[in-house]
Amino acid sequence: MTKQLIVSSSPHAHSGKTTASIMWTVLAALVPAAAYSVYLFGLPALTVLLATTVFCVIFEGLSNFMMGKPVTLKDGSAALTGIILALTLPPGLPLWICGVGAFVSIVVAKSVFGGLGQNPFNPAMTGRVFLLIAFPAPLTKWLVPTGTGEMLFNKPVSAFDAAGNLVSAGAANVDAITAATPLGLLSEEGAKAVMGMDTSTEFLIGQINGSLGETSGILLLAGGIFLLTRKIISWHIPVSFMAAVAAIAAITHAVNPEHYAGALFHLLTGGVFLGAWFMATDYVTSPMFTRGKLIFGAGCGVLTMVIRLWAGYPEGVSFAVLLMNACVPIINMYTKPKKFGLQDLAAKKEAANA
Repeated sequence: MTKQLIVSSSPHAHSGKTTASIMWTVLAALVPAAAYSVYLFGLPALTVLLATTVFCVIFEGLSNFMMGKPVTLKDGSAALTGIILALTLPPGLPLWICGVGAFVSIVVAKSVFGGLGQNPFNPAMTGRVFLLIAFPAPLTKWLVPTGTGEMLFNKPVSAFDAAGNLVSAGAANVDAITAATPLGLLSEEGAKAVMGMDTSTEFLIGQINGSLGETSGILLLAGGIFLLTRKIISWHIPVSFMAAVAAIAAITHAVNPEHYAGALFHLLTGGVFLGAWFMATDYVTSPMFTRGKLIFGAGCGVLTMVIRLWAGYPEGVSFAVLLMNACVPIINMYTKPKKFGLQDLAAKKEAANA
Protein backbone atom coordinates (compact mmCIF):
# COMPACT_ATOMS: atom_id res chain seq x y z
CA MET A 1 0.00 0.00 0.00
CA THR A 2 1.43 3.34 -1.06
CA LYS A 3 1.43 6.04 1.61
CA GLN A 4 0.60 9.55 0.47
CA LEU A 5 2.18 12.63 2.00
CA ILE A 6 -0.35 15.45 2.10
CA VAL A 7 1.14 18.94 2.05
CA SER A 8 -1.18 21.69 3.27
CA SER A 9 -0.97 25.19 4.68
CA SER A 10 -1.09 25.90 8.40
CA PRO A 11 -2.58 25.48 10.90
CA HIS A 12 -1.65 21.82 11.22
CA ALA A 13 -3.07 21.41 14.73
CA HIS A 14 -6.62 22.25 15.79
CA SER A 15 -7.92 22.98 19.28
CA GLY A 16 -11.37 21.66 18.50
CA LYS A 17 -13.00 25.07 19.02
CA THR A 18 -15.25 26.37 16.27
CA THR A 19 -16.50 29.87 15.53
CA ALA A 20 -19.94 28.90 16.77
CA SER A 21 -18.67 27.41 20.04
CA ILE A 22 -16.58 30.51 20.77
CA MET A 23 -19.42 32.93 20.00
CA TRP A 24 -21.99 31.07 22.07
CA THR A 25 -19.53 30.72 24.97
CA VAL A 26 -18.91 34.48 25.02
CA LEU A 27 -22.64 35.09 24.81
CA ALA A 28 -23.21 32.74 27.75
CA ALA A 29 -20.60 34.66 29.76
CA LEU A 30 -22.63 37.85 29.22
CA VAL A 31 -25.99 36.37 30.23
CA PRO A 32 -25.63 37.01 34.01
CA ALA A 33 -24.82 40.70 33.51
CA ALA A 34 -27.62 41.06 30.95
CA ALA A 35 -30.11 39.33 33.26
CA TYR A 36 -29.09 41.55 36.16
CA SER A 37 -29.72 44.66 34.07
CA VAL A 38 -33.26 43.39 33.46
CA TYR A 39 -33.62 42.84 37.21
CA LEU A 40 -32.54 46.46 37.86
CA PHE A 41 -34.44 48.26 35.11
CA GLY A 42 -37.21 45.83 34.18
CA LEU A 43 -39.00 45.99 30.83
CA PRO A 44 -36.99 48.99 29.46
CA ALA A 45 -33.84 46.87 29.67
CA LEU A 46 -35.42 43.71 28.29
CA THR A 47 -36.86 45.48 25.24
CA VAL A 48 -33.45 46.95 24.33
CA LEU A 49 -31.75 43.55 24.70
CA LEU A 50 -34.36 41.80 22.57
CA ALA A 51 -34.58 44.57 19.97
CA THR A 52 -30.87 44.86 19.23
CA THR A 53 -30.41 41.08 19.14
CA VAL A 54 -33.39 40.45 16.85
CA PHE A 55 -32.46 43.34 14.54
CA CYS A 56 -28.85 42.16 14.31
CA VAL A 57 -29.93 38.62 13.41
CA ILE A 58 -32.37 39.92 10.78
CA PHE A 59 -29.80 42.24 9.18
CA GLU A 60 -27.20 39.46 9.19
CA GLY A 61 -29.58 37.13 7.37
CA LEU A 62 -30.57 39.80 4.84
CA SER A 63 -26.95 40.73 4.20
CA ASN A 64 -25.98 37.10 3.57
CA PHE A 65 -28.92 36.67 1.21
CA MET A 66 -28.24 39.85 -0.78
CA MET A 67 -24.53 39.06 -1.09
CA GLY A 68 -25.19 35.47 -2.15
CA LYS A 69 -23.41 34.02 0.87
CA PRO A 70 -24.44 31.05 3.02
CA VAL A 71 -26.60 31.96 6.00
CA THR A 72 -24.33 32.14 9.06
CA LEU A 73 -26.87 32.82 11.79
CA LYS A 74 -26.09 29.58 13.62
CA ASP A 75 -22.55 30.71 14.46
CA GLY A 76 -23.96 33.18 16.99
CA SER A 77 -21.89 36.16 15.86
CA ALA A 78 -24.92 38.31 15.01
CA ALA A 79 -26.65 37.50 18.29
CA LEU A 80 -23.45 38.27 20.22
CA THR A 81 -23.10 41.61 18.44
CA GLY A 82 -26.69 42.41 19.39
CA ILE A 83 -26.13 41.57 23.06
CA ILE A 84 -22.90 43.59 23.30
CA LEU A 85 -24.53 46.53 21.52
CA ALA A 86 -27.46 46.42 23.95
CA LEU A 87 -25.13 46.37 26.94
CA THR A 88 -23.60 49.67 25.76
CA LEU A 89 -27.00 51.37 25.47
CA PRO A 90 -29.26 52.96 28.11
CA PRO A 91 -32.46 51.17 29.14
CA GLY A 92 -35.64 52.52 27.60
CA LEU A 93 -34.01 53.52 24.31
CA PRO A 94 -36.62 53.73 21.52
CA LEU A 95 -36.76 50.52 19.51
CA TRP A 96 -36.25 52.24 16.17
CA ILE A 97 -32.94 53.66 17.42
CA CYS A 98 -31.95 50.13 18.46
CA GLY A 99 -32.70 49.07 14.89
CA VAL A 100 -30.49 51.83 13.47
CA GLY A 101 -27.65 50.76 15.74
CA ALA A 102 -28.05 47.14 14.67
CA PHE A 103 -28.01 48.15 10.99
CA VAL A 104 -24.78 50.11 11.41
CA SER A 105 -23.20 47.29 13.43
CA ILE A 106 -24.04 44.45 11.05
CA VAL A 107 -24.34 46.01 7.60
CA VAL A 108 -22.01 49.01 7.70
CA ALA A 109 -19.31 47.78 10.07
CA LYS A 110 -19.29 44.10 9.12
CA SER A 111 -21.05 42.95 5.95
CA VAL A 112 -19.68 45.62 3.59
CA PHE A 113 -16.15 44.52 4.52
CA GLY A 114 -16.90 40.91 3.62
CA GLY A 115 -18.50 39.55 6.78
CA LEU A 116 -17.17 37.88 9.89
CA GLY A 117 -13.39 37.84 10.11
CA GLN A 118 -12.82 40.72 7.70
CA ASN A 119 -14.18 43.74 9.58
CA PRO A 120 -11.45 46.14 10.78
CA PHE A 121 -13.55 47.69 13.56
CA ASN A 122 -15.60 46.14 16.34
CA PRO A 123 -19.17 46.08 14.94
CA ALA A 124 -21.01 46.69 18.21
CA MET A 125 -18.73 49.59 19.12
CA THR A 126 -19.18 51.12 15.69
CA GLY A 127 -22.94 50.98 16.11
CA ARG A 128 -22.78 52.44 19.60
CA VAL A 129 -20.53 55.36 18.65
CA PHE A 130 -22.71 56.15 15.62
CA LEU A 131 -25.81 56.28 17.82
CA LEU A 132 -24.06 58.47 20.39
CA ILE A 133 -23.08 60.99 17.73
CA ALA A 134 -26.37 60.85 15.80
CA PHE A 135 -28.77 60.73 18.77
CA PRO A 136 -26.97 62.30 21.75
CA ALA A 137 -30.10 63.12 23.77
CA PRO A 138 -31.64 59.60 23.90
CA LEU A 139 -28.20 58.03 24.32
CA THR A 140 -27.53 60.10 27.44
CA LYS A 141 -30.91 59.71 29.13
CA TRP A 142 -30.12 57.38 32.03
CA LEU A 143 -32.97 55.64 33.82
CA VAL A 144 -32.43 54.96 37.51
CA PRO A 145 -32.80 51.45 38.98
CA THR A 146 -36.19 50.46 40.37
CA GLY A 147 -36.86 51.54 43.94
CA THR A 148 -34.39 54.42 44.22
CA GLY A 149 -37.08 56.94 45.16
CA GLU A 150 -36.38 60.60 44.51
CA MET A 151 -32.63 60.49 45.17
CA LEU A 152 -29.67 58.67 43.64
CA PHE A 153 -26.13 59.11 44.99
CA ASN A 154 -27.68 61.74 47.31
CA LYS A 155 -28.62 63.76 44.23
CA PRO A 156 -32.19 64.59 43.10
CA VAL A 157 -33.50 62.65 40.13
CA SER A 158 -35.58 63.92 37.21
CA ALA A 159 -38.98 62.36 36.45
CA PHE A 160 -40.83 62.49 33.14
CA ASP A 161 -44.35 61.54 32.03
CA ALA A 162 -45.13 59.58 28.87
CA ALA A 163 -45.06 62.79 26.79
CA GLY A 164 -41.57 63.63 28.02
CA ASN A 165 -42.68 66.45 30.31
CA LEU A 166 -40.78 66.99 33.57
CA VAL A 167 -42.93 66.10 36.59
CA SER A 168 -42.45 65.36 40.26
CA ALA A 169 -40.69 62.07 41.00
CA GLY A 170 -43.50 61.10 43.36
CA ALA A 171 -46.32 61.86 40.93
CA ALA A 172 -48.69 59.13 39.78
CA ASN A 173 -48.15 59.80 36.08
CA VAL A 174 -44.38 59.25 36.10
CA ASP A 175 -43.24 57.29 33.04
CA ALA A 176 -39.46 57.49 33.57
CA ILE A 177 -37.00 58.67 36.20
CA THR A 178 -33.51 59.69 35.11
CA ALA A 179 -30.34 60.86 36.80
CA ALA A 180 -26.71 61.53 35.95
CA THR A 181 -24.36 58.55 35.96
CA PRO A 182 -21.37 58.48 38.35
CA LEU A 183 -19.06 59.39 35.48
CA GLY A 184 -21.40 62.20 34.51
CA LEU A 185 -21.31 63.58 38.05
CA LEU A 186 -17.54 63.32 38.09
CA SER A 187 -17.25 65.16 34.79
CA GLU A 188 -19.62 67.94 35.81
CA GLU A 189 -18.84 68.44 39.52
CA GLY A 190 -15.44 66.86 40.17
CA ALA A 191 -14.35 64.20 42.63
CA LYS A 192 -16.20 65.79 45.57
CA ALA A 193 -19.53 64.78 44.02
CA VAL A 194 -18.62 61.07 44.02
CA MET A 195 -16.43 60.90 47.11
CA GLY A 196 -19.12 59.44 49.37
CA MET A 197 -20.32 56.69 47.02
CA ASP A 198 -20.07 53.11 48.28
CA THR A 199 -17.98 51.45 45.58
CA SER A 200 -18.33 47.97 47.09
CA THR A 201 -22.13 47.96 46.88
CA GLU A 202 -23.22 50.58 44.38
CA PHE A 203 -20.50 49.83 41.81
CA LEU A 204 -19.16 46.30 42.29
CA ILE A 205 -22.44 44.52 43.03
CA GLY A 206 -24.47 46.92 40.96
CA GLN A 207 -26.94 49.53 42.16
CA ILE A 208 -26.11 52.32 39.74
CA ASN A 209 -27.58 53.74 36.57
CA GLY A 210 -25.94 53.87 33.19
CA SER A 211 -25.75 51.56 30.19
CA LEU A 212 -27.04 48.03 30.68
CA GLY A 213 -23.49 46.70 30.85
CA GLU A 214 -22.30 49.25 33.41
CA THR A 215 -24.45 48.02 36.28
CA SER A 216 -22.60 45.07 37.83
CA GLY A 217 -18.82 44.88 37.80
CA ILE A 218 -18.69 41.58 39.65
CA LEU A 219 -20.84 39.75 37.09
CA LEU A 220 -18.81 41.08 34.18
CA LEU A 221 -15.60 40.11 35.97
CA ALA A 222 -17.00 36.64 36.59
CA GLY A 223 -17.87 36.34 32.91
CA GLY A 224 -14.38 37.41 31.91
CA ILE A 225 -12.76 34.89 34.26
CA PHE A 226 -15.05 32.22 32.83
CA LEU A 227 -13.72 33.01 29.35
CA LEU A 228 -10.18 32.80 30.69
CA THR A 229 -10.78 29.37 32.21
CA ARG A 230 -12.30 28.15 28.94
CA LYS A 231 -9.26 29.58 27.10
CA ILE A 232 -11.46 31.67 24.86
CA ILE A 233 -9.41 34.78 25.65
CA SER A 234 -5.99 35.43 27.19
CA TRP A 235 -5.23 37.75 30.10
CA HIS A 236 -3.01 40.15 28.20
CA ILE A 237 -5.57 42.62 26.83
CA PRO A 238 -7.92 42.82 29.86
CA VAL A 239 -5.12 43.13 32.41
CA SER A 240 -3.12 45.73 30.44
CA PHE A 241 -6.35 47.66 29.73
CA MET A 242 -7.35 47.82 33.41
CA ALA A 243 -3.78 48.42 34.58
CA ALA A 244 -3.48 51.49 32.32
CA VAL A 245 -6.81 52.85 33.57
CA ALA A 246 -5.83 52.26 37.21
CA ALA A 247 -2.35 53.76 36.79
CA ILE A 248 -3.53 57.01 35.18
CA ALA A 249 -6.41 57.33 37.66
CA ALA A 250 -4.08 56.79 40.62
CA ILE A 251 -1.53 59.35 39.37
CA THR A 252 -4.10 62.06 38.60
CA HIS A 253 -5.90 61.43 41.90
CA ALA A 254 -2.61 61.77 43.80
CA VAL A 255 -1.87 65.05 42.02
CA ASN A 256 -5.33 66.59 42.55
CA PRO A 257 -7.70 64.47 44.69
CA GLU A 258 -10.38 67.18 44.72
CA HIS A 259 -10.78 67.05 40.95
CA TYR A 260 -9.83 63.50 39.93
CA ALA A 261 -11.34 60.29 41.29
CA GLY A 262 -9.26 57.30 42.33
CA ALA A 263 -8.39 54.10 40.51
CA LEU A 264 -11.16 51.96 42.03
CA PHE A 265 -13.84 54.44 40.97
CA HIS A 266 -12.65 54.49 37.36
CA LEU A 267 -12.33 50.70 37.18
CA LEU A 268 -15.80 49.98 38.54
CA THR A 269 -17.78 52.69 36.76
CA GLY A 270 -18.60 53.02 33.11
CA GLY A 271 -17.69 50.37 30.57
CA VAL A 272 -14.15 49.42 31.60
CA PHE A 273 -14.97 45.81 32.56
CA LEU A 274 -17.24 45.30 29.55
CA GLY A 275 -14.69 46.86 27.23
CA ALA A 276 -11.64 45.11 28.66
CA TRP A 277 -13.07 41.59 28.85
CA PHE A 278 -15.60 41.44 26.01
CA MET A 279 -14.95 44.16 23.41
CA ALA A 280 -11.20 44.71 23.23
CA THR A 281 -10.62 40.92 23.16
CA ASP A 282 -12.53 40.45 19.90
CA TYR A 283 -10.41 38.08 17.79
CA VAL A 284 -10.91 39.90 14.49
CA THR A 285 -10.12 43.44 15.64
CA SER A 286 -7.34 42.81 18.19
CA PRO A 287 -3.65 41.92 17.67
CA MET A 288 -2.52 38.33 17.16
CA PHE A 289 0.68 38.29 19.20
CA THR A 290 1.40 38.60 22.92
CA ARG A 291 3.39 41.84 22.84
CA GLY A 292 0.83 43.36 20.52
CA LYS A 293 -2.00 42.43 22.86
CA LEU A 294 -0.27 44.15 25.77
CA ILE A 295 0.29 47.29 23.70
CA PHE A 296 -3.28 47.20 22.41
CA GLY A 297 -4.82 46.80 25.87
CA ALA A 298 -2.65 49.51 27.38
CA GLY A 299 -3.53 51.84 24.50
CA CYS A 300 -7.23 51.26 25.09
CA GLY A 301 -6.81 52.08 28.77
CA VAL A 302 -4.78 55.23 28.13
CA LEU A 303 -7.21 56.55 25.52
CA THR A 304 -10.18 55.76 27.77
CA MET A 305 -8.70 57.88 30.55
CA VAL A 306 -7.65 60.71 28.22
CA ILE A 307 -11.25 60.97 26.98
CA ARG A 308 -12.74 60.66 30.46
CA LEU A 309 -10.49 63.24 32.07
CA TRP A 310 -9.85 65.84 29.37
CA ALA A 311 -12.28 65.36 26.46
CA GLY A 312 -15.92 66.31 26.01
CA TYR A 313 -17.38 62.90 26.87
CA PRO A 314 -17.52 61.46 30.41
CA GLU A 315 -16.90 57.95 29.02
CA GLY A 316 -14.34 56.90 26.44
CA VAL A 317 -14.23 53.09 26.24
CA SER A 318 -16.04 52.79 22.89
CA PHE A 319 -13.94 55.48 21.22
CA ALA A 320 -10.74 54.02 22.67
CA VAL A 321 -11.46 50.52 21.38
CA LEU A 322 -12.26 51.79 17.88
CA LEU A 323 -9.17 53.99 17.74
CA MET A 324 -6.96 51.09 18.79
CA ASN A 325 -8.72 48.82 16.25
CA ALA A 326 -7.34 51.15 13.58
CA CYS A 327 -3.83 50.58 14.96
CA VAL A 328 -3.99 46.78 14.90
CA PRO A 329 -2.32 46.28 11.47
CA ILE A 330 0.73 48.30 12.45
CA ILE A 331 0.85 46.70 15.90
CA ASN A 332 0.84 43.27 14.28
CA MET A 333 3.59 44.37 11.89
CA TYR A 334 5.99 45.48 14.61
CA THR A 335 5.23 42.76 17.18
CA LYS A 336 5.30 39.81 14.80
CA PRO A 337 7.79 37.21 16.11
CA LYS A 338 10.64 36.15 13.88
CA LYS A 339 10.23 32.91 12.00
CA PHE A 340 11.79 29.87 13.58
CA GLY A 341 15.47 29.53 12.63
CA LEU A 342 15.94 32.97 11.07
CA GLN A 343 17.59 34.43 14.17
CA ASP A 344 20.11 31.59 14.40
CA LEU A 345 20.85 31.90 10.69
CA ALA A 346 21.57 35.63 11.06
CA ALA A 347 23.89 34.93 13.98
CA LYS A 348 25.78 32.33 11.96
CA LYS A 349 26.23 34.75 9.06
CA GLU A 350 27.61 37.40 11.40
CA ALA A 351 30.03 34.88 12.90
CA ALA A 352 31.17 33.79 9.42
CA ASN A 353 31.71 37.38 8.30
CA ALA A 354 33.75 38.11 11.42
